[in-house]
Amino acid sequence: METDRADRAYTLEAVITGYTGIGGEIDGIRNPTLQARKGETVRITIVNGETLTHDIALEGMDVQSESIIEEGASTSVTFVAESGDTYYCSIPGHRAAGMEGRFEIISASTGETVAEGIIPQKDGQPVNLDFEYASLEGWSAEGGAFTGQPVSDRSSELYEEDMDVDPSGQFYVSSGGTKKAQATGTLTSPAFEVTHPWAAFKVSGGALKETRVEIVAAETDTTIFEITGNDHQRLRPVVVDLRGHRGQQIYIRLIDKETGVSQIPYIEDNGWAHISFDDFRFYPERPRFRDELSPEDIVILPPRDIIENAGLSGEEAVKEMELPDPFSVTLAASEPDVVRPIAFTLDHRGRLWVAEAHTYPERAPEGEGKDRILIFEDTSGDGKLDSRKVFIEGLNLVSGLEVGHGGVWVGAAPNLLYIPIDESGDSPAGEPEVLLNGWGYQDTHETLNSFRWGPDGWLYGVQGVFTQSNVGKPGTPDDQRQKINAGVWRYHPTRHEFEVYARGTSNPWGLDFNAYGHPFITACVIPHLFHVIQGARYRRQAGDHQNPHTYDDIKTIADHVHWVGDQGPHAGNHRSGSAGGGHAHAGAMFYLGADHWPQEFRSTLFMNNIHGFRVNADKIEREGSGYSASHGKDFLKTHDSWSQWLDFRYSPGGSVWAIDWYDKNQCHSPNPDVHNKTLGRIYNIRHAEDEHVRVNLKEKSSLELVEYQRHTNEWYVRHARRILHERGPDERVHEALRKMLRGAPDITRKLRALWTLHVTEGLSDQEYIDLLDHENEYLRSWALQLLGEDNDIPERALKKIARMAREEDSALVRLYIASALQRIAPAQRWSIVEGLYGHSEDADDHNLPLMIWYGTEPLVTRDMERAAEMAMNTELPGILTFTIRRIGAIGTPEARKLLKEVEGQLEQKPQSDRYDQARRELETIFGQAD
Repeated sequence: METDRADRAYTLEAVITGYTGIGGEIDGIRNPTLQARKGETVRITIVNGETLTHDIALEGMDVQSESIIEEGASTSVTFVAESGDTYYCSIPGHRAAGMEGRFEIISASTGETVAEGIIPQKDGQPVNLDFEYASLEGWSAEGGAFTGQPVSDRSSELYEEDMDVDPSGQFYVSSGGTKKAQATGTLTSPAFEVTHPWAAFKVSGGALKETRVEIVAAETDTTIFEITGNDHQRLRPVVVDLRGHRGQQIYIRLIDKETGVSQIPYIEDNGWAHISFDDFRFYPERPRFRDELSPEDIVILPPRDIIENAGLSGEEAVKEMELPDPFSVTLAASEPDVVRPIAFTLDHRGRLWVAEAHTYPERAPEGEGKDRILIFEDTSGDGKLDSRKVFIEGLNLVSGLEVGHGGVWVGAAPNLLYIPIDESGDSPAGEPEVLLNGWGYQDTHETLNSFRWGPDGWLYGVQGVFTQSNVGKPGTPDDQRQKINAGVWRYHPTRHEFEVYARGTSNPWGLDFNAYGHPFITACVIPHLFHVIQGARYRRQAGDHQNPHTYDDIKTIADHVHWVGDQGPHAGNHRSGSAGGGHAHAGAMFYLGADHWPQEFRSTLFMNNIHGFRVNADKIEREGSGYSASHGKDFLKTHDSWSQWLDFRYSPGGSVWAIDWYDKNQCHSPNPDVHNKTLGRIYNIRHAEDEHVRVNLKEKSSLELVEYQRHTNEWYVRHARRILHERGPDERVHEALRKMLRGAPDITRKLRALWTLHVTEGLSDQEYIDLLDHENEYLRSWALQLLGEDNDIPERALKKIARMAREEDSALVRLYIASALQRIAPAQRWSIVEGLYGHSEDADDHNLPLMIWYGTEPLVTRDMERAAEMAMNTELPGILTFTIRRIGAIGTPEARKLLKEVEGQLEQKPQSDRYDQARRELETIFGQAD
């Protein structure tokens, strides 16, 4: 409905946990009940409170706004009020997360039914519960929070002058307001008898567990009702059901145990760490207030987690750690032997290569870097790193590290370096070589990091969202470089090719591959876990996707977050022990080590939770074309607020090594003075059956390395594959691997054979094409990816892929086909896209509709008519709307004419979400043009 007039206008802020009223009587109310008289024209405007896709729709009416993505963007719906309804966000998962409220038809102008309240009596005298005598007579106070109370509504001692507190009369009480929130204390009323079935009072202040009003049964001293504020200064009425307590004595207790003082350098003190109260009265019937607040309206931050320790020595830190039987932790190394460990890896001998980041958080002037790489080894088997060697010094802003192909691969923005290793294996064989430059370091904690060798032989890594990189080989012109400011990248060690593998997320600082070779990354601030698909675009913490025609992105696979509350992830830090600790994650490790570890940990993804001082464990399950992740029991708790584990690696004996940055400051700060620069730890986590193993895989024959592809511990598998890659093609190796590929009973062993054949150049294009008919979905999908690695899929393979797109029954394989679209020339994609469009069963898949769109989008500009016709006939969500939007972006008269034709076709279509969204998109495009 298009109109400039509205009888009633509401504005709501939209975040994933709900809509919050802005202005008027709904100000500060979460999911407020919106009201209008029948026949009135209503406009609801939403303003995006975060960088995330939101909209607003009415369930019973054909009314839905356009989607908004960027923080601060707004959109609205306008409709005529005919009946009660529910408003909600239509983005999948958002309604369940809390984005839902009521719309009501009213006959009165306010919707209130309020009789005159009755002031409670004690000994025949009114109890001082409205404070209009400007005193706290009868009340008892502890602490300093309620000194000088009550306060006048005209006073500016507690709140800013532009804050409307709205008490019932002239006076109210507050434990500090926004100006004096640091004060703490309690205020307790005298006891009085419940003489009526209902009561109401006014409350405001913080949505914090420790800033609350309690109604307490005096005889048993038990709380029968409690409520906090809702992070707003305006006193709002609260209704209490006392029908079960008539004739009993009760009292009121105001509690403020929150100082609001932030322990995090980049988070301001919380001015809402207070509670304000006014005007308790009884009512003979339930009163109804237009701006009523109830406990269900509030998302409460719990009390601060109790962390017993800080600044411990390494030995003391180990004693405080908690982990399940039969596991134990050994302090393997600590300061001064290791300081500020930022990254590490294990080599083919089981030695630890550790990068020390002495220059962080600022890059040193050229030539003055102080970072270094150390080599540690446990020679005695007691879990302690008794051998320590300095490999190289004088590096600058090191953030990533991996060993292989005769050298050390080092991320040191703006460079990706290669340092050759001499025959001793302990020293450089030459100066560092700059392989790539252009890596940004505007935000020095979001530089290139988390290096891992992929099963396909590439070196993988990640980079964060607030660092702008333009990557290429030295001397490459800017227009031939690849931009990345959030995502996953990879570099081929022998072909020296670089590419952005996937885009998006926030500040990822953890990457690993599961047993099927699929990469996963852990991230911060936004939800923490993503299954990474080649060519995918994921939810961003901030900023726009590089391709402006992305239109929507793939979200986390996790069904949970590790923080609580609705004030953003930072506010939940140090309060979220029940949810897993907090928002910042570092490291990623699928445990695929010793098979004597409990089965519950096999293929579990471990990550450190920096603000939770614990190791989270996520359970990963196949779902549709990809995966879902659920929160498992936290594996380890350090009980130490300085602990900051950054990464994990399992060893040839099954134990796990972990590096600990160990710093009083839990998050990045560009100020070097807030970090402790002299500490660092390495730990060894052991199961009781783990063994100490000393081995040198480079001493093994190539056929022995092939046999290691059957090993239960993937440490052997990965290093053996990499060494075979280094040694190059070998027909004896290929013959043994082909035999394994054909005959291995387990699919993971078949995949290992396939990957090793690939890195040693042991398969022809035809053999990859033949594998497209394999009975197993994992082999078919990997054959697709490896076949398209050089962006030159043979013509005979394209015909088979087009058939597979139509007939393939595996969602996983269809996902790999969708991914491969971006590595196929646009002119050759049409039949493949048409086949994928035909799978209506993929409508609810987490990945497929968007991955198909990413591969389809370039086709729209090549043949608008064909793209529109195909989009009209697919049931995959978003495709038709996105195609219309992409045609609209072309902006030519021909494009507009085509959209008019599409509009006419839609008039003949029935009502459905897919067609209705397309109609709204056309209305938006034509409205903007007019």
